[in-house]
Amino acid sequence: MATAVICGEWIVTTSGNKLTAVHTRESRDAFVFDCSQVELKPKEAVASDNSRDEGGEGAGSDAVLAVAASPSGRLLALTDDRKRLLLLATQPTWHLQSCRWVTRRCTALVFSADEECVWVADKSGDVYSFSTSHTHTHTPGHLQLGHLSMLLALVVTADDRYVITADRDEKIRVSHKSAPHNIQAFCLAHTEFVSALFVPPRYPDRLLSGSGDGTVKLWDYATGQRLQSLDLRETHQEESVCIKRITSSPDGHHIAVLCDRLPRLQLFEMTSGSEATPTQCLPLPQSPLDTTFDPQGRLWVLLDDKHTPVLLFTHTSQHWECVAEQPDLKRVSEALLTHSVPLPVEAGLRLQQLYKVGFDNTATYRQRKEQRLQERRDPSAPPQANGAKKPRQQHTSPS
Repeated sequence: MATAVICGEWIVTTSGNKLTAVHTRESRDAFVFDCSQVELKPKEAVASDNSRDEGGEGAGSDAVLAVAASPSGRLLALTDDRKRLLLLATQPTWHLQSCRWVTRRCTALVFSADEECVWVADKSGDVYSFSTSHTHTHTPGHLQLGHLSMLLALVVTADDRYVITADRDEKIRVSHKSAPHNIQAFCLAHTEFVSALFVPPRYPDRLLSGSGDGTVKLWDYATGQRLQSLDLRETHQEESVCIKRITSSPDGHHIAVLCDRLPRLQLFEMTSGSEATPTQCLPLPQSPLDTTFDPQGRLWVLLDDKHTPVLLFTHTSQHWECVAEQPDLKRVSEALLTHSVPLPVEAGLRLQQLYKVGFDNTATYRQRKEQRLQERRDPSAPPQANGAKKPRQQHTSPS
Protein backbone atom coordinates (compact mmCIF):
# COMPACT_ATOMS: atom_id res chain seq x y z
CA MET A 1 0.00 0.00 0.00
CA ALA A 2 1.32 3.46 -0.91
CA THR A 3 0.28 6.55 1.02
CA ALA A 4 1.15 10.24 1.27
CA VAL A 5 0.60 12.39 4.37
CA ILE A 6 1.84 15.75 5.59
CA CYS A 7 3.64 15.74 8.93
CA GLY A 8 4.44 19.33 9.82
CA GLU A 9 6.55 20.65 6.93
CA TRP A 10 7.45 17.15 5.76
CA ILE A 11 5.73 15.13 3.06
CA VAL A 12 5.80 11.49 4.10
CA THR A 13 5.27 8.68 1.61
CA THR A 14 5.22 4.92 2.08
CA SER A 15 5.97 2.24 -0.47
CA GLY A 16 6.30 -1.40 0.46
CA ASN A 17 8.39 -1.59 3.64
CA LYS A 18 9.94 1.89 3.16
CA LEU A 19 8.90 5.26 4.58
CA THR A 20 10.43 8.40 3.08
CA ALA A 21 10.07 11.90 4.57
CA VAL A 22 11.17 14.96 2.57
CA HIS A 23 10.99 18.57 3.75
CA THR A 24 8.69 20.58 1.48
CA ARG A 25 10.36 23.98 1.93
CA GLU A 26 13.99 23.53 2.95
CA SER A 27 16.89 21.59 1.51
CA ARG A 28 17.36 18.95 4.19
CA ASP A 29 18.42 15.33 4.04
CA ALA A 30 15.52 12.98 3.49
CA PHE A 31 14.60 10.65 6.33
CA VAL A 32 14.25 7.02 5.24
CA PHE A 33 12.84 4.35 7.54
CA ASP A 34 12.92 0.63 6.70
CA CYS A 35 10.47 -1.55 8.61
CA SER A 36 12.52 -4.65 7.85
CA GLN A 37 15.23 -3.30 10.18
CA VAL A 38 12.92 -3.12 13.21
CA GLU A 39 12.99 -5.76 15.93
CA LEU A 40 10.79 -8.83 15.52
CA LYS A 41 8.40 -10.18 18.10
CA PRO A 42 9.87 -12.97 20.23
CA LYS A 43 9.14 -16.43 18.82
CA GLU A 44 7.33 -17.61 21.94
CA ALA A 45 5.03 -14.56 21.77
CA VAL A 46 4.34 -15.19 18.08
CA ALA A 47 3.44 -18.82 18.81
CA SER A 48 1.11 -17.71 21.61
CA ASP A 49 -0.58 -15.20 19.33
CA ASN A 50 -1.03 -17.74 16.53
CA SER A 51 -2.65 -20.20 18.93
CA ARG A 52 -5.24 -17.55 19.83
CA ASP A 53 -5.63 -16.23 16.29
CA GLU A 54 -8.61 -17.95 14.76
CA GLY A 55 -8.00 -16.22 11.44
CA GLY A 56 -4.57 -17.80 11.00
CA GLU A 57 -3.02 -14.56 9.77
CA GLY A 58 0.56 -15.81 9.99
CA ALA A 59 3.78 -13.86 10.37
CA GLY A 60 3.24 -11.43 7.49
CA SER A 61 5.72 -9.13 5.79
CA ASP A 62 7.24 -5.73 6.57
CA ALA A 63 4.90 -3.79 4.27
CA VAL A 64 3.38 -0.61 5.72
CA LEU A 65 -0.40 -0.86 6.05
CA ALA A 66 -1.43 2.48 7.55
CA VAL A 67 0.19 5.77 8.58
CA ALA A 68 -0.99 8.89 10.42
CA ALA A 69 0.58 12.19 11.50
CA SER A 70 -0.26 14.03 14.71
CA PRO A 71 -1.97 17.45 14.40
CA SER A 72 1.22 19.32 15.36
CA GLY A 73 3.47 17.22 13.14
CA ARG A 74 5.54 16.23 16.18
CA LEU A 75 4.70 12.51 15.93
CA LEU A 76 3.97 9.99 13.21
CA ALA A 77 2.54 6.49 13.68
CA LEU A 78 2.55 3.55 11.28
CA THR A 79 1.59 -0.12 11.33
CA ASP A 80 2.94 -2.90 9.17
CA ASP A 81 2.00 -6.39 8.08
CA ARG A 82 3.85 -7.92 11.04
CA LYS A 83 1.34 -6.26 13.43
CA ARG A 84 3.84 -3.72 14.73
CA LEU A 85 2.75 -0.25 15.81
CA LEU A 86 5.71 2.11 15.37
CA LEU A 87 5.78 5.61 16.81
CA LEU A 88 8.24 8.05 15.23
CA ALA A 89 9.21 11.44 16.61
CA THR A 90 10.19 14.26 14.24
CA GLN A 91 11.96 16.53 16.74
CA PRO A 92 14.76 17.36 17.22
CA THR A 93 15.45 14.88 14.43
CA TRP A 94 13.51 11.91 13.07
CA HIS A 95 13.88 8.81 15.26
CA LEU A 96 11.97 5.71 16.34
CA GLN A 97 10.35 6.35 19.71
CA SER A 98 8.64 3.03 20.38
CA CYS A 99 7.70 -0.32 18.85
CA ARG A 100 4.60 -2.10 20.09
CA TRP A 101 2.38 -4.89 18.79
CA VAL A 102 -1.31 -4.98 17.91
CA THR A 103 -3.69 -7.93 18.00
CA ARG A 104 -4.81 -7.86 14.37
CA ARG A 105 -3.55 -6.23 11.21
CA CYS A 106 -4.60 -2.59 11.16
CA THR A 107 -6.62 -0.73 8.56
CA ALA A 108 -6.60 2.87 9.88
CA LEU A 109 -4.78 5.10 12.38
CA VAL A 110 -5.52 8.49 13.89
CA PHE A 111 -4.11 10.64 16.69
CA SER A 112 -6.35 12.20 19.30
CA ALA A 113 -6.51 15.99 19.12
CA ASP A 114 -4.38 16.33 22.27
CA GLU A 115 -1.85 13.81 20.82
CA GLU A 116 -1.97 11.77 24.03
CA CYS A 117 -3.19 8.62 22.23
CA VAL A 118 -3.08 6.83 18.90
CA TRP A 119 -6.36 5.15 17.95
CA VAL A 120 -5.95 1.98 15.90
CA ALA A 121 -8.69 0.25 13.88
CA ASP A 122 -8.19 -3.34 12.72
CA LYS A 123 -9.61 -5.82 10.25
CA SER A 124 -11.67 -7.63 12.88
CA GLY A 125 -13.65 -4.46 13.66
CA ASP A 126 -12.01 -3.46 16.94
CA VAL A 127 -10.53 -0.09 17.91
CA TYR A 128 -7.67 0.16 20.43
CA SER A 129 -6.00 3.22 21.92
CA PHE A 130 -2.27 3.36 22.65
CA SER A 131 -0.70 6.02 24.85
CA THR A 132 2.00 8.13 23.21
CA SER A 133 3.70 8.75 26.56
CA HIS A 134 3.95 5.10 27.64
CA THR A 135 6.39 3.89 25.02
CA HIS A 136 7.54 0.63 26.61
CA THR A 137 7.55 -2.27 24.18
CA HIS A 138 5.10 -4.38 26.16
CA THR A 139 2.63 -1.62 27.04
CA PRO A 140 -0.68 -2.96 25.65
CA GLY A 141 -3.43 -0.98 23.99
CA HIS A 142 -6.88 -0.51 25.49
CA LEU A 143 -9.91 -1.88 23.67
CA GLN A 144 -12.31 1.04 23.15
CA LEU A 145 -15.07 -0.14 20.81
CA GLY A 146 -15.90 -2.70 18.16
CA HIS A 147 -17.91 -3.32 15.01
CA LEU A 148 -19.21 -6.61 13.63
CA SER A 149 -17.30 -6.18 10.37
CA MET A 150 -13.95 -4.90 9.09
CA LEU A 151 -13.21 -1.26 9.90
CA LEU A 152 -12.00 0.83 6.98
CA ALA A 153 -11.85 4.44 8.24
CA LEU A 154 -11.42 6.24 11.54
CA VAL A 155 -11.37 9.92 12.60
CA VAL A 156 -11.35 11.83 15.88
CA THR A 157 -13.08 15.21 15.88
CA ALA A 158 -11.04 18.37 16.45
CA ASP A 159 -12.68 19.02 19.84
CA ASP A 160 -11.66 15.50 20.96
CA ARG A 161 -15.29 14.78 21.80
CA TYR A 162 -16.19 12.09 19.27
CA VAL A 163 -14.54 9.17 17.51
CA ILE A 164 -16.14 8.27 14.18
CA THR A 165 -15.72 4.82 12.63
CA ALA A 166 -16.82 3.30 9.32
CA ASP A 167 -16.97 -0.33 8.26
CA ARG A 168 -17.50 -2.69 5.37
CA ASP A 169 -21.22 -3.01 6.16
CA GLU A 170 -22.01 0.59 5.09
CA LYS A 171 -22.25 1.88 8.66
CA ILE A 172 -20.80 5.09 10.09
CA ARG A 173 -20.89 5.22 13.90
CA VAL A 174 -20.37 8.35 15.99
CA SER A 175 -19.25 7.46 19.53
CA HIS A 176 -18.31 9.56 22.53
CA LYS A 177 -14.53 9.44 22.81
CA SER A 178 -14.51 9.50 26.62
CA ALA A 179 -17.08 6.66 26.74
CA PRO A 180 -17.08 4.84 23.38
CA HIS A 181 -19.88 2.50 24.44
CA ASN A 182 -22.13 5.59 24.37
CA ILE A 183 -23.18 6.01 20.72
CA GLN A 184 -24.19 9.52 19.73
CA ALA A 185 -25.54 8.74 16.25
CA PHE A 186 -25.35 6.57 13.14
CA CYS A 187 -24.92 8.02 9.65
CA LEU A 188 -26.71 5.54 7.39
CA ALA A 189 -27.23 6.08 3.65
CA HIS A 190 -24.35 4.41 1.78
CA THR A 191 -25.11 1.20 -0.13
CA GLU A 192 -21.52 -0.12 -0.21
CA PHE A 193 -18.57 -0.16 2.18
CA VAL A 194 -17.48 3.23 3.59
CA SER A 195 -13.81 3.68 2.65
CA ALA A 196 -13.06 7.32 3.57
CA LEU A 197 -13.98 9.76 6.35
CA PHE A 198 -12.94 13.38 6.75
CA VAL A 199 -13.90 16.23 9.09
CA PRO A 200 -13.33 19.57 7.27
CA PRO A 201 -11.22 21.93 9.42
CA ARG A 202 -13.38 24.87 8.34
CA TYR A 203 -16.57 23.14 9.52
CA PRO A 204 -15.60 20.86 12.43
CA ASP A 205 -19.22 19.86 13.07
CA ARG A 206 -19.52 18.32 9.58
CA LEU A 207 -18.37 14.98 8.18
CA LEU A 208 -17.55 13.96 4.62
CA SER A 209 -17.75 10.26 3.79
CA GLY A 210 -16.80 8.32 0.67
CA SER A 211 -17.89 4.85 -0.33
CA GLY A 212 -17.64 2.05 -2.82
CA ASP A 213 -21.06 3.15 -4.07
CA GLY A 214 -19.37 6.11 -5.79
CA THR A 215 -20.91 8.83 -3.63
CA VAL A 216 -19.52 11.50 -1.32
CA LYS A 217 -21.95 12.47 1.42
CA LEU A 218 -21.97 15.45 3.78
CA TRP A 219 -23.33 14.90 7.29
CA ASP A 220 -24.18 16.68 10.49
CA TYR A 221 -22.55 13.83 12.36
CA ALA A 222 -23.85 14.72 15.84
CA THR A 223 -27.43 14.10 14.67
CA GLY A 224 -26.75 11.64 11.85
CA GLN A 225 -28.53 13.94 9.39
CA ARG A 226 -27.42 13.73 5.76
CA LEU A 227 -27.07 17.20 4.24
CA GLN A 228 -25.84 16.41 0.71
CA SER A 229 -25.00 13.48 -1.56
CA LEU A 230 -22.73 13.80 -4.60
CA ASP A 231 -22.64 10.90 -7.07
CA LEU A 232 -19.23 10.80 -8.77
CA ARG A 233 -20.39 8.05 -11.11
CA GLU A 234 -22.38 10.71 -12.93
CA THR A 235 -19.50 13.22 -12.78
CA HIS A 236 -16.94 10.80 -14.19
CA GLN A 237 -19.43 8.86 -16.36
CA GLU A 238 -18.28 5.57 -14.89
CA GLU A 239 -20.39 2.59 -13.86
CA SER A 240 -18.18 1.74 -10.89
CA VAL A 241 -16.44 4.36 -8.74
CA CYS A 242 -14.84 3.81 -5.34
CA ILE A 243 -13.80 6.76 -3.17
CA LYS A 244 -10.28 6.18 -1.85
CA ARG A 245 -9.29 9.44 -0.13
CA ILE A 246 -10.89 12.73 0.97
CA THR A 247 -8.65 15.55 2.13
CA SER A 248 -8.64 19.34 2.22
CA SER A 249 -6.42 22.40 2.17
CA PRO A 250 -5.38 23.75 5.61
CA ASP A 251 -8.09 26.43 5.51
CA GLY A 252 -10.72 23.82 4.63
CA HIS A 253 -11.87 25.73 1.55
CA HIS A 254 -10.69 23.24 -1.08
CA ILE A 255 -11.64 19.56 -0.91
CA ALA A 256 -9.85 16.89 -2.98
CA VAL A 257 -11.47 13.51 -3.64
CA LEU A 258 -9.40 10.66 -5.03
CA CYS A 259 -11.18 7.73 -6.67
CA ASP A 260 -9.61 4.30 -6.90
CA ARG A 261 -8.24 3.37 -10.36
CA LEU A 262 -9.37 6.56 -12.09
CA PRO A 263 -6.74 8.87 -13.70
CA ARG A 264 -8.24 12.10 -12.37
CA LEU A 265 -8.78 14.07 -9.19
CA GLN A 266 -12.06 15.79 -8.33
CA LEU A 267 -11.92 19.18 -6.54
CA PHE A 268 -14.72 20.76 -4.50
CA GLU A 269 -15.20 24.00 -2.59
CA MET A 270 -17.00 24.34 0.72
CA THR A 271 -18.41 27.84 1.04
CA SER A 272 -20.96 26.79 3.65
CA GLY A 273 -21.44 24.00 6.11
CA SER A 274 -24.34 22.51 4.18
CA GLU A 275 -22.96 22.13 0.66
CA ALA A 276 -19.82 21.15 -1.27
CA THR A 277 -19.65 22.48 -4.85
CA PRO A 278 -17.69 20.67 -7.61
CA THR A 279 -15.16 23.09 -9.13
CA GLN A 280 -12.54 21.29 -11.20
CA CYS A 281 -11.55 17.82 -12.35
CA LEU A 282 -7.78 17.44 -12.72
CA PRO A 283 -6.72 14.95 -15.43
CA LEU A 284 -3.69 12.86 -14.47
CA PRO A 285 -1.30 10.70 -16.54
CA GLN A 286 -2.32 7.62 -14.54
CA SER A 287 -4.37 6.54 -11.57
CA PRO A 288 -2.87 8.24 -8.48
CA LEU A 289 -1.81 6.35 -5.37
CA ASP A 290 -2.64 9.11 -2.89
CA THR A 291 -2.93 12.86 -2.47
CA THR A 292 -2.40 15.45 0.27
CA PHE A 293 -2.18 19.21 0.87
CA ASP A 294 0.87 20.84 2.46
CA PRO A 295 0.70 23.76 4.96
CA GLN A 296 1.01 26.26 2.06
CA GLY A 297 -2.14 24.86 0.44
CA ARG A 298 -0.30 23.17 -2.42
CA LEU A 299 -1.68 19.84 -3.63
CA TRP A 300 0.71 16.86 -3.93
CA VAL A 301 -0.29 13.79 -5.94
CA LEU A 302 1.64 10.53 -5.52
CA LEU A 303 2.04 8.34 -8.62
CA ASP A 304 3.41 4.87 -9.28
CA ASP A 305 5.83 6.10 -11.95
CA LYS A 306 9.58 5.50 -11.98
CA HIS A 307 10.16 8.78 -13.85
CA THR A 308 7.54 11.08 -12.27
CA PRO A 309 6.74 9.86 -8.75
CA VAL A 310 4.86 12.98 -7.68
CA LEU A 311 2.95 15.93 -9.16
CA LEU A 312 2.45 19.36 -7.60
CA PHE A 313 -0.56 21.62 -8.15
CA THR A 314 -1.09 25.20 -7.00
CA HIS A 315 -4.27 27.28 -6.95
CA THR A 316 -4.09 30.51 -8.95
CA SER A 317 -6.77 32.61 -10.67
CA GLN A 318 -9.58 30.33 -9.54
CA HIS A 319 -7.93 27.28 -11.11
CA TRP A 320 -5.57 24.51 -10.10
CA GLU A 321 -2.45 24.32 -12.26
CA CYS A 322 0.29 21.73 -12.44
CA VAL A 323 3.74 23.06 -11.55
CA ALA A 324 6.43 21.72 -13.88
CA GLU A 325 9.60 23.43 -12.64
CA GLN A 326 9.90 24.13 -8.95
CA PRO A 327 12.79 23.49 -6.49
CA ASP A 328 10.57 21.84 -3.86
CA LEU A 329 9.05 19.50 -6.44
CA LYS A 330 12.48 18.58 -7.78
CA ARG A 331 13.85 17.82 -4.32
CA VAL A 332 10.88 15.63 -3.36
CA SER A 333 10.93 13.80 -6.70
CA GLU A 334 14.64 13.02 -6.46
CA ALA A 335 14.26 11.65 -2.93
CA LEU A 336 11.35 9.41 -3.90
CA LEU A 337 13.14 8.12 -6.99
CA THR A 338 16.16 7.28 -4.84
CA HIS A 339 14.50 5.62 -1.86
CA SER A 340 11.07 4.27 -2.87
CA VAL A 341 10.64 0.61 -3.77
CA PRO A 342 8.42 -0.74 -6.59
CA LEU A 343 4.91 -1.70 -5.58
CA PRO A 344 3.67 -5.26 -6.16
CA VAL A 345 0.95 -5.78 -8.76
CA GLU A 346 -1.65 -6.67 -6.11
CA ALA A 347 -1.06 -3.46 -4.13
CA GLY A 348 -3.98 -1.70 -5.80
CA LEU A 349 -6.51 -4.50 -5.40
CA ARG A 350 -7.48 -3.98 -1.75
CA LEU A 351 -10.53 -1.77 -2.27
CA GLN A 352 -11.82 -3.81 -5.21
CA GLN A 353 -11.84 -6.91 -2.99
CA LEU A 354 -14.22 -5.26 -0.52
CA TYR A 355 -17.24 -5.41 -2.80
CA LYS A 356 -19.62 -8.14 -1.70
CA VAL A 357 -20.43 -10.77 -4.29
CA GLY A 358 -24.09 -11.64 -4.54
CA PHE A 359 -25.07 -15.31 -4.37
CA ASP A 360 -28.46 -16.63 -5.44
CA ASN A 361 -29.01 -19.66 -3.22
CA THR A 362 -32.52 -20.25 -4.61
CA ALA A 363 -31.43 -20.94 -8.20
CA THR A 364 -30.92 -24.68 -7.61
CA TYR A 365 -34.23 -24.92 -5.78
CA ARG A 366 -36.10 -23.25 -8.65
CA GLN A 367 -34.39 -25.51 -11.19
CA ARG A 368 -35.36 -28.69 -9.34
CA LYS A 369 -38.90 -27.46 -8.81
CA GLU A 370 -39.26 -26.85 -12.53
CA GLN A 371 -37.96 -30.37 -13.22
CA ARG A 372 -40.49 -31.92 -10.85
CA LEU A 373 -43.32 -29.98 -12.50
CA GLN A 374 -42.09 -31.14 -15.92
CA GLU A 375 -42.05 -34.77 -14.75
CA ARG A 376 -45.62 -34.53 -13.56
CA ARG A 377 -46.69 -33.17 -16.93
CA ASP A 378 -44.70 -35.85 -18.83
CA PRO A 379 -44.36 -39.04 -16.71
CA SER A 380 -42.47 -40.84 -19.50
CA ALA A 381 -39.53 -38.40 -19.29
CA PRO A 382 -36.25 -40.00 -18.01
CA PRO A 383 -34.95 -38.97 -14.55
CA GLN A 384 -32.54 -36.01 -14.43
CA ALA A 385 -28.84 -36.53 -13.70
CA ASN A 386 -28.74 -33.89 -10.94
CA GLY A 387 -30.58 -36.06 -8.42
CA ALA A 388 -34.17 -35.16 -9.29
CA LYS A 389 -36.79 -37.70 -8.23
CA LYS A 390 -37.71 -40.50 -10.61
CA PRO A 391 -41.13 -40.29 -12.26
CA ARG A 392 -43.87 -42.14 -10.47
CA GLN A 393 -44.92 -45.61 -11.72
CA GLN A 394 -48.40 -45.90 -13.18
CA HIS A 395 -50.34 -48.74 -11.47
CA THR A 396 -53.20 -50.47 -13.23
CA SER A 397 -55.88 -52.42 -11.43
CA PRO A 398 -56.19 -56.17 -12.30
CA SER A 399 -58.96 -56.99 -14.75
